[in-house]
Amino acid sequence: MDNGIPQNLIDRINELANKKKKTGLTEREQEEQKRLRSTYLSMFRESFRSQLEMTQVYDKKGKEVTPDKVKNIQRKRGLRDD
Repeated sequence: MDNGIPQNLIDRINELANKKKKTGLTEREQEEQKRLRSTYLSMFRESFRSQLEMTQVYDKKGKEVTPDKVKNIQRKRGLRDD
């Protein structure tokens, strides 16, 4: 699944997590882990927000029931023309 997060970032986070469990981390590695996690969360949130903003919701009858808040965001970004 392409979530916009580079695989090398995820690999390094996992590498540090495994090392922390086995032998512990140096202070420098702890700082790197904190920075990488922060970067990951920021990228994840942006990707998730983008997915939500692109979403349209329909009821069983096919009528669009997307919340107005989402519709307004979509209009601001030029994703809707209604």
